[in-house]
Formats: sequence, structure tokens, C-alpha cells
Amino acid sequence: MDRIEAMKIFIAALDEGSLAGASRRTGRSPAAVSRAVASLEAHVGVPLLHRTTRSIKLSEAGERYATACRKVLADLEEADRQAAGERSVPRGTLTITSTVFVGAEILRPIVDAFIDEYPTVSVRMHLLERPVNLIDEGMDLALRISHLADSTLVAQRVGEARRVVVASPRYLSTHPRIAEPADLAKHSIIAMAHMGLDAWSFPPPEGSSIARSVSFTPRLVVNNVRAAIASAVEGHGVVRLLSYHVATEIEQGDLQILLEDSEPAPLPVHLVSPYGRLAVPKVRAFVDFALPRLRASFARLTA
Repeated sequence: MDRIEAMKIFIAALDEGSLAGASRRTGRSPAAVSRAVASLEAHVGVPLLHRTTRSIKLSEAGERYATACRKVLADLEEADRQAAGERSVPRGTLTITSTVFVGAEILRPIVDAFIDEYPTVSVRMHLLERPVNLIDEGMDLALRISHLADSTLVAQRVGEARRVVVASPRYLSTHPRIAEPADLAKHSIIAMAHMGLDAWSFPPPEGSSIARSVSFTPRLVVNNVRAAIASAVEGHGVVRLLSYHVATEIEQGDLQILLEDSEPAPLPVHLVSPYGRLAVPKVRAFVDFALPRLRASFARLTA
């Protein structure tokens, strides 16, 4: 088996989470999959995977090698398309990444409509709660809610997201009034890591240049947006999330926004791609299709 084919099997194993999954996806026997991974390990001279009976985990060297493999395979796919004269027709597999909530709630309906419109394009969505290097990991596009620092990416703004403090009417009816950020110290806080586990920051009050920070000991810490929203709706505390997280609950009256006059500046939302990827038809087609829909979604969800 040549090394490129072994790389494809190796990446399939990572994407599927097991050697058995790679066997099903690639149509290779379990023994052939094991031989492919072993051949790569023999070639590089170090273990790439830690194996158990049910799962696999990348070694430190394996993480670096997997990143390189994804880039090699993406470059080969692009070379094949160019050689076949397919650059003018959207086709192939488009890879997109975003955070879990945004991908499931906002991006996924747009992707569904896109693949209905473009039957020659398949989409692989990577919904991850970690930073992704698009070039190293072979991704075509990402939806990012943050200020951008990477100048190697082409960014197109689709909206913004407010950082809002919310609580349910039930909670607010039985607890002290929240008129300024300092009042939060008296309340039950539902915390999420990316919004602050033991303190929330707010802009300086009028006439001051010193930002405000409210420290607290959270009553509940969760790592899932849906769980945080549910606890807040049921009256268990105050939570800070992004405006699109709670747009439905606010519209239905299940949650109320607090401290609107003390909100930080909104975070920009961009659809980003590595430099040069917009020339690829499948990427260009998706960007043209998704931009107006994303802008409409974030305009509705941020108000």
C-alpha cells in the first residue's frame, strides 16, 4: 500500500474515532487498516496512535503528523481537480468548522439548503470548541465569533454577537434587583468557561477609564450552552451568553436581558477562508450562497 493511501486510512480512523470505523468508511478490512497505520508508524519511526479495544488517541507525534497529512491530502485533492479541469464546476467535499452551537443552530440549516442546491458538492462540518488552524487542518471555511488576528485569512463579516447577561422572570421575581454590574455579586451565577468562571468584566462607567470586574463563586458551572440556558430558564440563576444563544428564549419571554447599558462592545462574526480558497468553485459557491443567509440570521438573532 502506498503512503498516500495509508494517510487517507489514517485520517479516516481519526475522523471515525476508531480503526473499525476507518474500515467501514474506506471499505478496507480491519487487518488492512491496521497494516496501513503500522506502515506509517514504521516509516516515521514513532507511534502515531495509542490504541484500546474501542478507541484510538493520537500521540504527540501523531497530532503533528495528522495535521501534515490533512494538508497533503487537501493539496492533492485540489491538484486533481485542476488537472481534471473541474475548477469551473462546484464539486467535491467542502470542509467547514464552527463552534458546536453555531454549527448546529445557525450553520447547519444553511448547509442543508446548500447541498440540496448543489448535488455535486458534499459537506463535512467540524463542530469544535477549540481554535482551528484552517491551513494546517485542511479546512475550507470557518464561521468565527471573535476579533480576527490572522492576516493569512480572507474574512467576510456577516454580523455581530452581543455578550448579554440574562435571567428568567421567575428568578428575578424572588431575588434582589440587578441595576448595575456590582449587584451580580449577590446573585446565583451560572458560569461557562468562555464567559468567565469566577468573574465577569464590564466596560468602564461613564466618566471613568477603569473597566469593572465582578467576582463571584458560581453556583453552577456547565460546559454546554443548552444546559446553561435550561437552568436559567428554570430560575436557577443568572448567566452570561452570546445574544444568538438566547434569542428564542428572550423572544418568548423565558429570559430577560439585564444590564444592557453595561454590555461590552459586540463581537464581530466573520466567515473566513485561507487565502486563495475562494477561487475554488465549491468554496465560492458556498460563500455566495451562505453570506446573505448568515447576515439575515445574525441580524435577527442579535437584535
